[in-house]
Amino acid sequence: MGAALGMEPGALWVKRDDLTGLGAGGNKARKLDYLCADALDKGADVLVTGGGPQSNHVRMTAAAANHLGLDCAVVMAGPRPETSTGNVLLVEILGADLAWTGYREGMDYQQIEAAIDEAADRLEAGGRRPYRMPIGGATAVGALGYVRAAAELREQAAALFGDIGLVVTAAGSGGTHAGLAAGLGDLELVLGVDVGARSDLDTAIPAKAAEAAALAGLPAPAGAVRVDHQRVGRGYGAPTDECRRAVRLAARSEGLLLDPVYTGKALAGLVAAREQGSVGPATPTVFLHTGGLPALFAGAYATWGRDGAD
Repeated sequence: MGAALGMEPGALWVKRDDLTGLGAGGNKARKLDYLCADALDKGADVLVTGGGPQSNHVRMTAAAANHLGLDCAVVMAGPRPETSTGNVLLVEILGADLAWTGYREGMDYQQIEAAIDEAADRLEAGGRRPYRMPIGGATAVGALGYVRAAAELREQAAALFGDIGLVVTAAGSGGTHAGLAAGLGDLELVLGVDVGARSDLDTAIPAKAAEAAALAGLPAPAGAVRVDHQRVGRGYGAPTDECRRAVRLAARSEGLLLDPVYTGKALAGLVAAREQGSVGPATPTVFLHTGGLPALFAGAYATWGRDGAD
């Protein structure tokens, strides 16, 4: 894949956080390590969260709740689909108490956050002990998972190729990006590719990074935040031509399967950065594979494997 991007041998590495195992895998396992520990410490009996209609965080939170013997209530954006596909099907199989906002198709961050709070309030009024998780588990506690991951990456990089020049990741709620920046100590070492989940990433990421760093006993990261806002298309989960090309590039050059909501757009961002010259051919680059494969089986992407298909 590096050769296809015009990079020198050994310059491009992929961090396989899609292989974490919990509930079909993904980056949220690292955040849920800390979030679920906090929930148990606080005596919670039900995890409450939400996200877009192909949310990996919702899927993995439901799996974590089952593993720990907790209940799980989740809110997903938009109307309930006629046919359950991708992550929606898996959330239903996992047995979470699933509600839909009923708002327009797509992703309205503030409305979903409000719906999470409303669901938790109803449970609390009924005598339950809910633990509230925002979209993507994007709290300072959740971001600690990627502060720790940054140290892991540094150790692996030292053994394999030296210093890290850049980490590229999908930026949805911004928690993964923030944790990496906090752990690496420099906002400029992380390029987040906006997938359209929220509109305030430029301010939310550095603020969350500073908060996570403080919680971990580290100084706030230096530098300026780096977010590519040009890969969103019509919005969260909306297909784009360059995302489709990136998904096919990874599959056909490397046998690496990406998803159309997060990692496909993230790789499209790296492709654009190479074309524009902001990432050099020898820059030691880590592409963070955050998972999300179930979304590829949603109906909107059914023709993506066909040559010449939109």
